Amino acid sequence: MSTHIPLQQLGDELYDALTGGHMIEPLSTRHPDMGIDDAYAIQQHMLARRLAAGERVIGKKIGVTSKAVMDMLGVFQPDFGWLTDGMVYNEGAPIPAHTLIQPKAEGEIAFVLMKTLKGPGVTAADVIAATEGVMACFEIVDSRIRDWKIKIQDTVADNASCGVFVLGDRLVDPRDVDLGTCGMVLEKNGEIVATGAGAAALGHPANAVAWLANTLGAHGIALEAGEVILSGSLAAMVPVKAGDNLRVTIGGIGGCSVRFI
Repeated sequence: MSTHIPLQQLGDELYDALTGGHMIEPLSTRHPDMGIDDAYAIQQHMLARRLAAGERVIGKKIGVTSKAVMDMLGVFQPDFGWLTDGMVYNEGAPIPAHTLIQPKAEGEIAFVLMKTLKGPGVTAADVIAATEGVMACFEIVDSRIRDWKIKIQDTVADNASCGVFVLGDRLVDPRDVDLGTCGMVLEKNGEIVATGAGAAALGHPANAVAWLANTLGAHGIALEAGEVILSGSLAAMVPVKAGDNLRVTIGGIGGCSVRFI
């Protein structure tokens, strides 16, 4: 970790951008020697500010799981962020677009855990065994970094570019569906704008959750029973604005709708 990078100050800057609804310049251009560990330390400080303001952790998210996003960022490893109760919207509930800065929608498979998972050594089979159910979901990613000009250090520091999320209308036993081959269709204002399959998330969404359990386990952190884990986007991000209506449908799992006002 770099000793001269003002980790706490940058975490405060990101938190202020989040709560104030404004963009900041990329951290990676201002501190070119910033490493991934520095970025996670900044993320932790930003999270601590949210928790001090009364939010609580209810899950975790995995990002940079698809080839499209890896190619965009020029990185070939996933990242993770934290989900709080301040990020959740109910299925079909309106999301005020002005509360986000530069939002984009991703269709994903969410895992709801019934058993705690802690690495090392967690396998995809362990993930399935620990999962109460899976759901279609939208993650509305948002970047506090100007114009999405992000490198991996920027998105990690910015809580993996998490905005808000919406869980779908059904909870399905993961043993009843092939999570690798299930197809996803994402519609925006009645038109299909993205398609994908479960395999887009590190070959299988349970692989992504296992990666997270093992990565966090190395830091003494578990995926806790009852938590929601977002396993990564199954297609490219779709820009959204006020007036947009979106629906994602995932074969064998169900759907999820979101609208912006």
